[in-house]
Amino acid sequence: MKIITTLISLSFALLFASCNQKQEAKTETPPPVAEKKVIETVVIQPQTESDTLKGSIKALATGKIGNTVVTINYYSPAVRGRVIWGGLVPLEQVWVTGAHKATSVEFEGAVKIGDVELPAGKYGLFTIPSKNEWTVVINKNWDQHLTDEYDPKDDLVRVKVKPETQAVNQERLRYAIEPDPTKKGEIVVYWEKLEVSLPITAVN
Repeated sequence: MKIITTLISLSFALLFASCNQKQEAKTETPPPVAEKKVIETVVIQPQTESDTLKGSIKALATGKIGNTVVTINYYSPAVRGRVIWGGLVPLEQVWVTGAHKATSVEFEGAVKIGDVELPAGKYGLFTIPSKNEWTVVINKNWDQHLTDEYDPKDDLVRVKVKPETQAVNQERLRYAIEPDPTKKGEIVVYWEKLEVSLPITAVN
């Protein structure tokens, strides 16, 4: 009888220990971590209506001028009923022509802008908007926050261009690479009701 009682007690002890071990193992397992949603780089399409996305979207424009691939990385703000020219974007001041950080333009081959030939590489693209004429700037420093580190001594190209007024509103700032059948083409910026074009010629 003592042997049976001992065996029963031992069985309960082992069962209790096993339950405790399972409970401890369950407690030690960390809860699953929720994945953060990241807005991927998007290509902004022609757009006339307000969208529901908040803030400035990380965006990309790419295309070929001649045999040279051109890639622009930028952040795209929306109008959202605001006054843009002379309001959100001050006139006669250097602007990143986007948001958050400097807009970058990368040429996979040599190009000519104005009278200046640029080798393949990555550059900062800035503008100085004014009422009747804009200055488009290509600068050595492409990796900077807004214009915090902008230095005109690093400018490689400055070109005067005339903005054009469009009848249809472009809600989000949009870049496009628009080639000709030849080695020539344009980098075009569309926002609100303005269009600004920078002529480019591929060297090869």
